[in-house]
Amino acid sequence: MTRSTGDTNTADQTSAAPGWRDPSTPIDQRVELLLAAMTLEEKTAQLHGLWVSADTSGAPVAPHQHDLSQELPVWEEAIAQGLGQLTRPFGTVPVDPAAGRASLARSQREIMAANRFAIPALAHEECLTGFAAWTATVYPVPLAWGASFDPDLVERMAAQIGRSMRDVGVHQGLAPVLDVARDLRWGRTEETIGEDPHLVATVGTAYVRGLQSSGIVATLKHFAGHSASRAGRNLAPVSVGPREFADVLLPPFEMALREGRAGSVMHAYNDNDGLPAAADHGLLTRLLRDTWGFEGTVVADYFGVSFLHTLHGVAESPSRAGALALASGVDVELPTVACYGDRLVAGVRAGRVPEELVDRAARRVLRQKCALGMLDPDWSPEGPATVQVSDNGGVSVNSRALDADPAEHRVLDLDPPEHRALARRLAEESVVLLDNPAGLLPLTRTRTMAVVGPLADTADAALGCYSFPAHVGRHHPDVARGVEIPTLLESLAEELPKTHIDHAEGCSVDGESTEGFAEALTSARAADVCVAVLGDRSDLFGRGTTGEGCDATGLTLPGVQQQFLEELVATGTPVVTVLVSGRPYALGTAADRLAASVQAFFPGEEGGSALAGVLSGRVNPSGRLPVSVPRDPGGQPATYLGPPLAHRNQVSSVDPTARHAFGHGLSYTSFGWENPRIDDTPPDPGQPAPTTTDGSVTVECTVRNTGAITGTEVVQLYLSDPVAQAAQPVRRLIGYTRVPLEPGCARTVRFTVHADLASYTGPAGQRIVEPGELVLTLAASSADPGLPFPVLLTGPVRPVDHTRRLTCDIQLGSGAPADPLPRSPRR
Repeated sequence: MTRSTGDTNTADQTSAAPGWRDPSTPIDQRVELLLAAMTLEEKTAQLHGLWVSADTSGAPVAPHQHDLSQELPVWEEAIAQGLGQLTRPFGTVPVDPAAGRASLARSQREIMAANRFAIPALAHEECLTGFAAWTATVYPVPLAWGASFDPDLVERMAAQIGRSMRDVGVHQGLAPVLDVARDLRWGRTEETIGEDPHLVATVGTAYVRGLQSSGIVATLKHFAGHSASRAGRNLAPVSVGPREFADVLLPPFEMALREGRAGSVMHAYNDNDGLPAAADHGLLTRLLRDTWGFEGTVVADYFGVSFLHTLHGVAESPSRAGALALASGVDVELPTVACYGDRLVAGVRAGRVPEELVDRAARRVLRQKCALGMLDPDWSPEGPATVQVSDNGGVSVNSRALDADPAEHRVLDLDPPEHRALARRLAEESVVLLDNPAGLLPLTRTRTMAVVGPLADTADAALGCYSFPAHVGRHHPDVARGVEIPTLLESLAEELPKTHIDHAEGCSVDGESTEGFAEALTSARAADVCVAVLGDRSDLFGRGTTGEGCDATGLTLPGVQQQFLEELVATGTPVVTVLVSGRPYALGTAADRLAASVQAFFPGEEGGSALAGVLSGRVNPSGRLPVSVPRDPGGQPATYLGPPLAHRNQVSSVDPTARHAFGHGLSYTSFGWENPRIDDTPPDPGQPAPTTTDGSVTVECTVRNTGAITGTEVVQLYLSDPVAQAAQPVRRLIGYTRVPLEPGCARTVRFTVHADLASYTGPAGQRIVEPGELVLTLAASSADPGLPFPVLLTGPVRPVDHTRRLTCDIQLGSGAPADPLPRSPRR
């Protein structure tokens, strides 16, 4: 590439190369004109971030000392050649959003003034449970999204998150997590959407659509294999075979890129069969770029490039680590520069790194900035005007300054009533009623209640690891939480004003003390019902019982909670467990003696209200398990998605059958499934419905609410392939839909299934659809016998690829409409 010479004045430079500033010029042409004018140092400056924190007074951002072994960078030196990204300006310390926006805008102006081309930096933030910023709405964790089985609501949530981020000057969000849960001992299980690739793919893709509809670039993570680590340990090696990798771990990324048009991908930390993802050219270039056609940016997981040297041992130095990652396809080093920057420049100068690799990555970064409007002559750091999602992927923003009246922008409400209402709706939909054998729930006639357990009266029960109050707020105990989080105890008192409620903690989440047992047991014996609120505290790297770096050796409740539960059950008072956790737990023999059990996965700021609503009956539960609940606390961590030998059989003394299967969930009403039909004909077990290896069939049934109250059934469609060239799961989910119904009402549910959905990776490594018998089953869970529909595929074996059909066409007949989203006022 040629390098610019002469005066560094931005106006002169723009005059010398007017095309790259012209919004009417095609983006690719603009980027090539700009790239040709940049020096090597200016291009490499676009390939890394700088970790900063916005200033609470609105002064420009300050570099953040994220690693005590590194000196703080000098701001003026760090931005002299330009800057690719600003890392977590809002998610590093508590900062008022209006002051943070002003701080970020001032810094962007400094960055633009410092480099010859006035190119701003792209600011990114975490947004897994909402925008990870002080005072922003805390939504339920992704495992709760999966429990809702409601992609449409997740899409609406993501759009709200994106608008909050855009309003303060952020451009990129580090979400969603598309790892498929494989070992539930893994601390980051709470960040996954579930153990089924179709559920993860559909819900994750909906999140991408919602976030990018607001002008925020979605970042898919972690690509790929992170959740399949040995023994569920963080960053541990991954040893899955190529078929499992292709059929279980990759499909969510395929769908989110193809149908969601995600603009960015983050590489995973792990190695796959010895090859770290950050150094895997086959994964990041041949598959992602050459096969799937991805045109966005690949960003490093934090310190992931350095880890090639320090943890994986595949690079002898930081310089070599940077060269290896760049060649493999990592465009941007995050959170800050350690292996790129000057080391890349030196590598190019010495002939060790081809400059074409720098150009390739810089081209992708500049193309993204151009699409966001950041290279337009009138771009302003104060905010965008309009947002468009392009047909071929990515996000486009037409920018304008928001300078009319600064007073209009001094107050920013990142937790408005409409956000809280949606957070509550999603929390309510995600609560799973696991057991209710005697119909004790809802607690409509309870006079006295003991509410015990370590999570009954704490906001911690609502918070996932990447929520701002947990991730950052706990390090600033002198700062207010920023959002109101009613506890379950407080919410129950509001829901049940005529019930006398006595509270005792009993024990801590992970401590060993039993001193509090006596008070709680006394309270339980004196009550009509005991509600035991148990589970996890989410945090980082061993500070919690779940969360990143907080892995478990088994699936027994942390600390002395299991002992506490067993002693509560022994009182003879009916015990209702409410598990609020980041993973499922086996409750041992106590589970068989419970009056009822409810599962919630860190339900966010309105989770207390949602859970109280389920217990009181105000909310009819409709959540379904996105992960199986094990029967054995010894920890059979396998998911439902296994071939026959992964299930109960005669060749092993260990029975891995789950206590509650994937997809399970009860309701306070009852449903009848009627009139099953395949291609408009009742199914005949002895006569499979015929279609071809490139054809389709339609299966349907009528779902009726046979109870007395309004409720929502979740109809799930599973595919079984009993005889195949490679061992297949006994069942795997290929479709689902929520069916809301008034009492006595019915709706027809119809799934059109293309043969592509029966495809799998064959012995030769090619995805195929082969002739033979299949069984499609409409069921209420992965273990429910449901309504089976035999199908016979005829014709030749047909190869398919990533362009295959990925979802069913689903139609709901007329019936009772869905409940409107409540517009409740702020609590």
